[in-house]
Amino acid sequence: MKLVTAIIKPHTLDEVRDTLSRLGVSGMTVTEVKGFGRQKGHTEIYRGAEYTVDFIPKIKLDIVVGDEQADAVIEGIKSSARTGSIGDGKIFVSDIEQAVRIRTSEAGNDAI
Repeated sequence: MKLVTAIIKPHTLDEVRDTLSRLGVSGMTVTEVKGFGRQKGHTEIYRGAEYTVDFIPKIKLDIVVGDEQADAVIEGIKSSARTGSIGDGKIFVSDIEQAVRIRTSEAGNDAI
């Protein structure tokens, strides 16, 4: 099993969710986060005063899938979250040793 963690722009969430649903992804965890990468924040003007916004609002997706589905999920996220602008995000992939559904005690791929 793989844990696919994606950091994306908030306005791309609906399209990413729809793409993953078409790929058969049955669940995901969505978290509102803030951070920066190469973008290094930006400046805004509020009531005539300019200030720096160091942390940009982003969406973090955590998706656990079987090994055979991981590449399709990664491609789906890349294609639906790409705007071509700086700050489109990142995808990280980690190995998951075990998953257990608490309600039924199912384990492994059956739990996801």
